[in-house]
Amino acid sequence: MAERILPPLRLLTVFEAVLRTGSVQKAANQLNVTQPAVSQALRSLEDFVGLKLLDRTSRPATLTEAGRILQAGVSEGLGRIAEAVAQIRALQNGIESSVTIACTVGTATYWLMPRLADFYNAHPDIAVNVMTTIGGPEILSGADLLIRYGRGEWTDGEVVKLFDEKVVPVCSPKLAAQLEGEGGLQAATLLHVRSDDRSWLTWKDYLDLNGLPENRVLGRYFTNYVQATQAALSGQGVMLGWESNTGDLVREGRLVAIGGAPLRPKEAFYLVIPERREAKPARHVLIEWIIGQTRASGEPTTSPPA
Repeated sequence: MAERILPPLRLLTVFEAVLRTGSVQKAANQLNVTQPAVSQALRSLEDFVGLKLLDRTSRPATLTEAGRILQAGVSEGLGRIAEAVAQIRALQNGIESSVTIACTVGTATYWLMPRLADFYNAHPDIAVNVMTTIGGPEILSGADLLIRYGRGEWTDGEVVKLFDEKVVPVCSPKLAAQLEGEGGLQAATLLHVRSDDRSWLTWKDYLDLNGLPENRVLGRYFTNYVQATQAALSGQGVMLGWESNTGDLVREGRLVAIGGAPLRPKEAFYLVIPERREAKPARHVLIEWIIGQTRASGEPTTSPPA
């Protein structure tokens, strides 16, 4: 491949400015240089290419054939450079104004995502990327924040308590009305979620707490909480509703809480903030907003970290 021989970029920008503004004087004003400096740059560019670029015998000066050829190349080249710089700046802005938060599928589906609409209304310039996990999220590559359920004893980041949890039986309003005349929970199909998590509360825990006998109706089993929630919404049975996941559905009237005293686990929800070398203003904005969501509902929190 032949070596490319290009004139200094400064000469090309002067040439482009003269063409864009329509005169040497206007180009000089825009470039913040003197008019003779612009004229000298044009002559240097003509010396470099070996042909006249401007026909100075006419007023105003017009492009020669060589000038028109160079004009096409310069316009396209500088335009592509400007576009590339704009894309790079947008990329940088995107990095600085995006935050990635990790949480379980259930927490993302029923607690975080419904609230993000309000966040975007208040902060349209910040993008929130949600990473979901089956179990409790660990420190993931690229995660700026994590929402975890547990006792807050983690040491891999700053820990801020968000809210306590409670668990109550919930079902569709239609099923609740039906069960009221059929003996309540003892006549209900119970929806179970299988989990290897030792902190996971089961129907046995709830029935034992309220002194109720084991339900004799055949139950239905699910491998994740989202499936069980959809089954409850469609009237297939009664599930143990965790406030973090079904609380909004109860407040909206799509599910109804039934039964006796709620289970109140020792675990709670926490925001875990991994250490980061670089300051990220968007991350702090999201931290304050998440904590504000729990304050608005009257749940206990600590002050947001600096």
